[in-house]
Amino acid sequence: MRRPAAVLVMLALVSCGVGGAPPVASPTTTSPAPKPALTGRYGTVLSCEGPGIRLPESPAGLSPAGTFSRLDSLRRPLKVRGRIWSDNDERLYVGVVCGPRTAEQFVTLVAKATLTLYGGKPALRWTTRTGVRCFMWLERPGTAVYIGATPGLSGEIKPVAADITAG
Repeated sequence: MRRPAAVLVMLALVSCGVGGAPPVASPTTTSPAPKPALTGRYGTVLSCEGPGIRLPESPAGLSPAGTFSRLDSLRRPLKVRGRIWSDNDERLYVGVVCGPRTAEQFVTLVAKATLTLYGGKPALRWTTRTGVRCFMWLERPGTAVYIGATPGLSGEIKPVAADITAG
């Protein structure tokens, strides 16, 4: 059952970009917010292979709170690199997941995730058992960008996603 669903998703994603017309927004499509002028500093560069993903130095004025190297939501073990920012008990997680090379591989990474698009790229949304709201998109073959936030900071997911740049 998973294989036909993944093939259907792959065909749908491929057919969106074939005609050269801009993608049509649907209720489950998340559009990237316009990129702000690069007035803020970029602190961390995370990379799987090739050019890195540049993260904002301190998203939304939060304090650095460490790193992470594992996502419990993933169905299989993959290399993960990420940073954590905090504001009291609230946490914001931003990182990269290394490994998925195709849309078909990407859509099977997380069980019970909602498939959507972000900037024309396949994306997944889900909420963990502990209430962390997660968003991840396939930036390029081999590199997915992950953002997770506790409920009090979930409104920061879109602005942080818009502020992340691929090198």
